[in-house]
Amino acid sequence: MSRPSEVAPSTLPVELTEDGIAVEYLDGRTVFYHGVPATAETPLTTSPGKDVHALVTDESGTEGILTYVDERKTDGDILESSGVGRVLLEKGETTSLYPGVRVHRTGFRYEIEVDFDAVEGRVFVFEEDEMGEMGREIVAE
Repeated sequence: MSRPSEVAPSTLPVELTEDGIAVEYLDGRTVFYHGVPATAETPLTTSPGKDVHALVTDESGTEGILTYVDERKTDGDILESSGVGRVLLEKGETTSLYPGVRVHRTGFRYEIEVDFDAVEGRVFVFEEDEMGEMGREIVAE
């Protein structure tokens, strides 16, 4: 397996439903994040040891970009064919996920901060592991 690399995300179709959020990959597959995300203020701090995915939608909520945060298992070619992006961070490092959305690695946790003056859409953060998943929408204070 090749060394993990960062991958730029593509714009993907998004459907916000009362049961959760569906994102259709470029290859036709769909991922479904179950449940209505709870709200959280910025900055959002994730739980340690979870896989973190960030979804930033357009204003209408019908398109968005999905980025995996520090995910190192999936081959870059697979991510590129699906349209999912990936950022890699070292401890203490900060990077931009999207204009107005930054992520900072504090150790085993990530802080995701949103500048609502720069983001017109919605920002969702999903945390998951083998025990389950949790979704939150970052909202203005």
